[in-house]
Amino acid sequence: MMNIFKLITTGIIIASGLLFTNVYAGNPARIGEEGATELLINSWARSSGMADANIASLSGVESMMLNVAGLAETKKTEFVFSRTNWLTGSGIYINSFGFSQKLGKDNNSAFGVSVTSFDFGSIPITTANQPEGGAGTFNIQMINIAVGYSHQFSDAINGGVLVRAIDEGVPSVSAEGVALDAGVQYNTGAQRQIHFGVSLKNVGPTMTFGGDGLTLEGTPQGGAYVLSLQSRSAPYELPSQLRLGGAYDFHLDSTNQMLTIAATFVSNAFDNDQFTIGAEYSYHTYLMLRAGYMYQAGMYTAGAASTVMAGPAAGVSVDIPFGKDKSKRFAIDYSYRVSAPFAGTHTFGARMNL
Repeated sequence: MMNIFKLITTGIIIASGLLFTNVYAGNPARIGEEGATELLINSWARSSGMADANIASLSGVESMMLNVAGLAETKKTEFVFSRTNWLTGSGIYINSFGFSQKLGKDNNSAFGVSVTSFDFGSIPITTANQPEGGAGTFNIQMINIAVGYSHQFSDAINGGVLVRAIDEGVPSVSAEGVALDAGVQYNTGAQRQIHFGVSLKNVGPTMTFGGDGLTLEGTPQGGAYVLSLQSRSAPYELPSQLRLGGAYDFHLDSTNQMLTIAATFVSNAFDNDQFTIGAEYSYHTYLMLRAGYMYQAGMYTAGAASTVMAGPAAGVSVDIPFGKDKSKRFAIDYSYRVSAPFAGTHTFGARMNL
């Protein structure tokens, strides 16, 4: 297993070096050149309530979004569902479902699957002859499915890898791709209260749209036959990211209260770098309050902002134990992130730990 860990670590270091070589201090010259940007949207309530700052300390299903190494911290079995009202007023909703399971005799490994689907509603079909619609409706297809594996190599070190299948398009035109994530977490201190994490996200081959929708038919001038012409779509790259983070748990008393402070630096291959900070207060593990803030260069300058999500975030969770020994838990999660424009993003989640 240590050889696997060394391979994961070496791969992250090499890929991180290549990414930093290209995107040191951000890459504003390439803003908007990537595709599949839905891979950057965090649709899970707990981590989004901290503005994605907790890559070093998060665990379970949600770690498959930000740092798959945290999957190894799954207690036993976890199910999570979330519903996101993305940029309220835009009419876009995101449904996400995830499952994680401990593996092995020593419970040192974990396996997880997550599915994220975007709902844009029904869109009227317009043509040159019917610019106001009336020819029916169509739906945009945008879904990604992730399969992850993480191993706890020691009490201090977790490492994991994840493969994500991507499918997006409209009727008759679509694109498919594959992205690879990898991550490492290091936990130390007398109570494992000090956390460090690094993750590399969305590394993979370019994607290209294709399908019958890009085919045109025409008759050559003076000809008596019809030709079919295939219009080629330009390939686009995935929105790769490197995330480096740390967190510290303050145990406010023996068992009842804890405050976690977290911070993360995000290097984007096609955007300005981001800095996030977050905090989570938990009481008896029954009630958790969260807050976070993300900063990105240009976010306060009119016309210069490259993301609508920069700024504050907040969230809350209510965690209820059940079962004969109260070892099983059911939780309701909520988060809100400010956006400009639109009226922010709301995420509602439910989770069960068995």
